[in-house]
Amino acid sequence: MTQSHSTVEAGWGSGPGDNYEDLASQFRPVFSRIREGAVTRELNRTLPHEPIAWLKDARFGALRVPAEEGGFGATLPQLFALLAELSQADSNVTQALRAHFGFAEDIVNSHSQDRRDRWLPRLARGEIAGSAWTEIGEAKQAAFATVVKRRADKAHVTGAKYYTTGSLFADWIDIGASGEDGSSLSAVVSRHAPGVNVIDDWDGFGQILTASGTTTFTDAPVEVQDVVVDEERFKYSAAFYQLVHLATLAGIGRAVTNDVAQAVKARRRSYSNAPSPRPAEDAQVLQVVGRIRGAAYSAGAIVLKSAEALQRAFDARFQGDVAAEEKANAIAELEVAQAQTVVSNLILDASTLLFDALGASATQRTSAFDRYWRNARTLSSHNPRIYKDRIVGDFAVNGTPPPYQWRIGQV
Repeated sequence: MTQSHSTVEAGWGSGPGDNYEDLASQFRPVFSRIREGAVTRELNRTLPHEPIAWLKDARFGALRVPAEEGGFGATLPQLFALLAELSQADSNVTQALRAHFGFAEDIVNSHSQDRRDRWLPRLARGEIAGSAWTEIGEAKQAAFATVVKRRADKAHVTGAKYYTTGSLFADWIDIGASGEDGSSLSAVVSRHAPGVNVIDDWDGFGQILTASGTTTFTDAPVEVQDVVVDEERFKYSAAFYQLVHLATLAGIGRAVTNDVAQAVKARRRSYSNAPSPRPAEDAQVLQVVGRIRGAAYSAGAIVLKSAEALQRAFDARFQGDVAAEEKANAIAELEVAQAQTVVSNLILDASTLLFDALGASATQRTSAFDRYWRNARTLSSHNPRIYKDRIVGDFAVNGTPPPYQWRIGQV
């Protein structure tokens, strides 16, 4: 099945919402184009500037912008279903856009009309944001060495960040920083502002095209309106960012399924101890392919179910009931934590099993089958799974709510 087919025709189940197929059909030609060059880009380490430009032209980054504001008005389940489809084409591209969708989510959650008026038109035009939050070395939880200094109506940011995924491709960079008084802030700077230097020095063995390396800021100018107190940001952010990784893993699972099935179908030579002359007729090989497909299907279904919890948290944001919003955020975090270990295990297992169906020839560098395991392993290493099972267990036994990212240092 190609990505021009509906998710039902491809056997992945129906998309979320009655209008999902109409929404997805606008982007599937771009996804197919991205997939055509994915292996070559990976083998040659060619950064996906062109694929991201194609998505910008299609205004893919405006998915969550309300329709009345010039966007597509996608629900959160629809967003994550589309991210899984994009990841089937190239998981590097999805991760490179992860920060953008988190920033866009923050804007659509904002109660500040001034902030919405400032950013929604930019997002609706297709402009992309990158991220610069993580610091290495002596970095501590809930504290940043990167500092925003304000003088009257001007502000500047200075510091160094790592894991600045997607910033190399972006128009804007969303930065986590400290104020001069030690307060926790976020600031948005132009990617091309003086004093901004984005370096492609990411050297991980997976997701190698995400430009997840270093960005430095040297007295880079920031508009005062774009300096925001961190506590004002959307409260289900930890669950949101993790679910992007899980949707990416689900897409990898689909790509594994399709590529392995095509390789088995095309193979004419079998093993001397195989029960059939062709792998496509070998019951044991077919069992492996079926197990891989089942893992991919299950991962996608789990992602969409978790996305429903995020949608409830988003809806609660505007109901004026603080207690209900707090509860919805906690449940969203819990559901994604429950999903994380299971989805990760499913796709890590699938990306290893593929070699049982294809044998040693699949390990050839030019086949690029190894990229599925490397990419899945890299994605699964974000926010290590060992902590998630403990959080879920603590909730089940003691009723302890998950520790939201925004509450670190406060609980």
